[in-house]
Amino acid sequence: MIRLLSLFISLLFVSVGFAQKKEISQARSYIKSRSNLDKAEASMRALLKDSLNHGNAKIYVTLADAVRAQYEAENEKLYLKAQADTAKFFNTARRMFLAYESLDSFDMKPDRKGRVKLEFRKKNSEYLNKYRLNLYNGGLYFIRKMDYDAAYSMFDTYIDCRRQPLFSECLKSNSDSLYALPSFWTVYCGYKLGRADSVLKYSSLALQDKKYRRRTFMYMSEAFLWKKDTTKYVETLRSGISENRTSRFFFTRLMDYYMGKNRLDSAMYIVDAALECDGDNGLFLFAKSNLLLNMGRYAECISISDTLLARNDTVPDIYLNAGVSYINMALALESDAKSKRENKKQILGYYRKALPYMEKYRALAPDAKENWAQSLYNIYLRLNMGRKFEEVSNILRKMRK
Repeated sequence: MIRLLSLFISLLFVSVGFAQKKEISQARSYIKSRSNLDKAEASMRALLKDSLNHGNAKIYVTLADAVRAQYEAENEKLYLKAQADTAKFFNTARRMFLAYESLDSFDMKPDRKGRVKLEFRKKNSEYLNKYRLNLYNGGLYFIRKMDYDAAYSMFDTYIDCRRQPLFSECLKSNSDSLYALPSFWTVYCGYKLGRADSVLKYSSLALQDKKYRRRTFMYMSEAFLWKKDTTKYVETLRSGISENRTSRFFFTRLMDYYMGKNRLDSAMYIVDAALECDGDNGLFLFAKSNLLLNMGRYAECISISDTLLARNDTVPDIYLNAGVSYINMALALESDAKSKRENKKQILGYYRKALPYMEKYRALAPDAKENWAQSLYNIYLRLNMGRKFEEVSNILRKMRK
């Protein structure tokens, strides 16, 4: 019984081996005749799905040759300016590189004595290196078509060549700077695809491209935000703003972060650094007025607000900052009975000064009742403005219902 089972297994392996040889032979025939090349490729890929076939060099060689023949056919069409599928040409180029890289990985496997005898690498690397730039051009082509997934794959394969042992000789003199621009395009494509890991994979290389360094920091910061890595997010924003002091992108996001964390000193450092570069910038000045208000430095807040209003008197929040500053100065003096008695005139003076700012804010932002109703209520009450006081009282009652 054991002998019969052994005989059956032996016959099974012979049958499988015969079928395998037949498929390889048919694929080689297709390659030779330059026909049914897609079938030749598909049959070799099907064989490689079975791990038992992973030790057969002929399958890897035939697969690579099948894709190479397809690439050369598409390349010839383009050369002769015949009707050609450009996307197919570039995708075939990428499949060819991947097929030869798989063959090279097989070629690197040591024999039973631990020896590695590279049979295919030299001629394959020399052949492929002539066409490697088509991977980069393919990436640019797909970007123009807004097919960012295909573009990313092309650039990824192009950059990864420098890591592949297959190209160790022909690319050994290449510096990383040659890969900075294609690396930036992977960052860009990853951002467009919303894939954080794709953005970050080659980001350190992309930062070597001076032209796109600012944008690389921008996309990196978004990627870290997607990953909820707050530490890296803030670090990247700080790196970005250290080189781009007047960038609205880095400035606004850092301000939002520091204000949200109530790290007002850190926020002020960012504002002051930006103002050193552009002291008349309205955004930076307005941000500083907000900070000063939150820090209780009301007189400085009012001074900056007045400067901004002299330039543009249509921005509601500038009036709000100044008005609230005057009200808070009044409230500080009202904090205890003695101070309230001794500074009554000054307190009323602050409310009078707050009045035009808050009324103007209301006129410019009538729906923002939560910002002006209570403030105007306090002003009208202190200044004994009965009719206006009643009107705002009614608004507050409706808001509280």
